[in-house]
Amino acid sequence: MKENNMPLKVKDHSVSGEAFELIENKTYGFLETTPQPKADKLSEYYKTEDYISHTDSKRNILEKVYHVVRSISLKRKLKLINSFSATEKNLLDIGCGTGDFLQVAQQNNWQVSGIEPNPEARDIANRKTNNAVYTTAQLQEFKKHSFDVITLWHVLEHLPNLEDQVSVFKSLLKENGTLIIAVPNYKSYDANHYKDFWAALDVPRHLWHFNQESISKLFAKENMKVVKTLPMKFDAYYVSLLSEKYKSGFMNPVKAFWFGFLSNIKGKRSGEYSSLIYVIKNS
Repeated sequence: MKENNMPLKVKDHSVSGEAFELIENKTYGFLETTPQPKADKLSEYYKTEDYISHTDSKRNILEKVYHVVRSISLKRKLKLINSFSATEKNLLDIGCGTGDFLQVAQQNNWQVSGIEPNPEARDIANRKTNNAVYTTAQLQEFKKHSFDVITLWHVLEHLPNLEDQVSVFKSLLKENGTLIIAVPNYKSYDANHYKDFWAALDVPRHLWHFNQESISKLFAKENMKVVKTLPMKFDAYYVSLLSEKYKSGFMNPVKAFWFGFLSNIKGKRSGEYSSLIYVIKNS
């Protein structure tokens, strides 16, 4: 076991069953999934009906819980972006999935654009947003300094060429704009409890695994600073539910709730919640 309490070897529990290693990046301190799938093969690891962010279905308890949590989270996300005063209110949501956040923002007077690589999810999102969602390749077509707010809700961990991506985000953001990043936190209590069964590792779809220090270092390279960190408390319960499924073969909601609850209690003391939202500005 490494110093950060993450296991050396982790299994892809949801698609391939393959094993991967977590290697610490010496520059930034995040963990890298090794080996990383080649770009033309990465999409193969998303080909499962269980990848919930690409569907609006509610077939089982996990999906139903996901959608309940999502509806609450959408209101909180909207409240967060509304707290940043912007005259034009231009929003870019990268990795927007089926477009629910963009739809809510659009209904609240935001000018919205989204990026979604999955074609099925993108089609659903476009129906909700009047065709405001584009392919990953089209990200380069946006004008520089176009957006007041750019959001990545559990997306940064999926993106290859991490340093290049951060540079692109900065170039698209207005000078006084705000970047909002939400990612799992491998220093949380539930991560330490479930170890290689911790669902938020999600190798190899998650290429990187962050803690607070590594996020600060990564964005400091582009002269950007984390100005606020916020918890995503529901994630502890949802991730624990899925982790129980990987660990024991069934979801065991009672145990999942307990360990999610413990994670939030300990997170309140330490600041190390299961997932964290980082509010980032130009420094």
